[in-house]
Amino acid sequence: HNLEPTVQWFKGLGVDDLQVKKAIMRHPQVLSYSVENNFKSIVQWLRDLGLDDAGVAKVFIRLPSLFGHSLENKLKSTVQWLKDSGLDDARVAKVIA
Repeated sequence: HNLEPTVQWFKGLGVDDLQVKKAIMRHPQVLSYSVENNFKSIVQWLRDLGLDDAGVAKVFIRLPSLFGHSLENKLKSTVQWLKDSGLDDARVAKVIA
């Protein structure tokens, strides 16, 4: 598996080499994720929730396992639960980031 596209893609969001290494050490499975199948849709979803590139980078560094979850079956339902619990979009974004 070629890691360079993944590393370069996250560098474009402001994640440096050391932070990528830390994310990989925290969740080695991230090495098996692809930009097309895992990262792009979740990053767009995070942006739609109100996170900027720095916020997305922060999520990747702190919680790389998030990018292995199903957007439709896990992440959207969790966010909907938070919204149903009374959190607005800005607070949901803060909880995630």
